Amino acid sequence: MIHGEKIGLRARHESDVPVLQSELYDDVATRSRADSRPWRPIPPGSGQSPYAVAEPSDEAACFSVVELESQEELVGEALLWGIDTHSRTAHIGISLRPAFRGRGLGVDVLQALCEYGFAVRGLQRLQIETLTDNTPMIAAATRAGFTREGTLRHSAWVYGAYADEAILGLLANDWTPRA
Repeated sequence: MIHGEKIGLRARHESDVPVLQSELYDDVATRSRADSRPWRPIPPGSGQSPYAVAEPSDEAACFSVVELESQEELVGEALLWGIDTHSRTAHIGISLRPAFRGRGLGVDVLQALCEYGFAVRGLQRLQIETLTDNTPMIAAATRAGFTREGTLRHSAWVYGAYADEAILGLLANDWTPRA
């Protein structure tokens, strides 16, 4: 497990899947804002769930986020995806269960992902793409050391309309490891 101050990143457990499926995926409007792929109905218990436990991969590292204080209660998911081992880059994604949003955990999750990406995987660059109106994510990323690098205009189709995406990046040289 990779420990943050309040959270830990651990491997996905089978028991996490139905909770993440119910609270993060089945909320169609919210899921549409978090994933560029179209939402499709997936029955509970299906192996097709985006949260299903998969074999380790060089292209993605999927974690369950747990709260350390409450005996490891499931907070949400975090991942590095699109890992490019040649250029040493990856994209970051996080999604917290509704009950855990607005508590400042996003910064801790991002810092733990940076530790994994830079210290464990030896990556050079981490990147976040998020909708420009996702102010909590942009604020958390900025507090974690990311720099806003630009805006992709009308690049995301979100529940019936185009939306702009913000691009934020952090380089290994600019990363400050926690003490």
